[in-house]
Amino acid sequence: MGRNERREERERRRWAAEMTRRLEELDRIDREHGLGTLPAAVPPGRRGRRGRRGGRSSRGRHPHALTLRGAVPAGIVVVLLVGVAVALAPATAPLRDWLGLGRYGDRPAYVDGDGTYAFVLTQPGSDEPVGYDPCTDVEVAINPENAPEDHRELVDVALARISEASGLRMVVVGDTDDRDIDSRGSGFGPAPPVLVAWADEDEVDDLAGAVAGIGGSAASEVGGRLGFVTGIVVLDVDAFEQMADQGLDEARQAVVDHEFGHVVGLDHVDDPGELMYPETRVTSFGPGDLEGLGRLGSIACR
Repeated sequence: MGRNERREERERRRWAAEMTRRLEELDRIDREHGLGTLPAAVPPGRRGRRGRRGGRSSRGRHPHALTLRGAVPAGIVVVLLVGVAVALAPATAPLRDWLGLGRYGDRPAYVDGDGTYAFVLTQPGSDEPVGYDPCTDVEVAINPENAPEDHRELVDVALARISEASGLRMVVVGDTDDRDIDSRGSGFGPAPPVLVAWADEDEVDDLAGAVAGIGGSAASEVGGRLGFVTGIVVLDVDAFEQMADQGLDEARQAVVDHEFGHVVGLDHVDDPGELMYPETRVTSFGPGDLEGLGRLGSIACR
């Protein structure tokens, strides 16, 4: 047996031992508490780290009578998805490949700058942002009902921009008839893909008034660490029709980019030079947005 083969064999043994330990811990928790009791919800109002010049989130009117909102809808809850506990355990890159758990992605270097960024959620007791596992694909499914003709292009461009800035691999897995918006991420079992849908205020209350879209993610806790596992982007049908009629294609794309920024973990900021400003006045990610996305793509693999 060669040196590389012996190294791989040692890694497999370590992995097996770690999996045994984790499964024994889950069995202990189940016996003592019952899985349905875990975990406690993340305390309401927990906010992420503010970047330079950061401030409280605010809401306002979009220049074209549209508002971009990113608060996670009340129906998205924080739950423990026990069914993915094994797949989320840490492993080295070669071992993850051998186990079919994905590869480390390219992580672009982010630059500490003077921009402003904020995170929706941070790890308990720290400034480290909560995000998606950068070592696995973030799957996205699109519900085409009521969507504009160019909806796939809008989503593809947004995912490409997020991926380029963060290194996250965001992949469209296809169309779906799923419209589970209010309870996405609740319950046990494998998490569904991030859902993209178009709706109106009659279906989604959060789209009432001058709101162009909402976005957010649900988190689970594994080994004492939080991580996003699924999410939603819901875009206002009437707002997108209005922008299309006015030829505001860049504004339409900016709305989708903004909401996917919330999905991966960026919060609103008070800097009008950033795309995550709630009254979005720019059509591309600013310096703070890019730094925040880079940090979200640089968290530890799970």
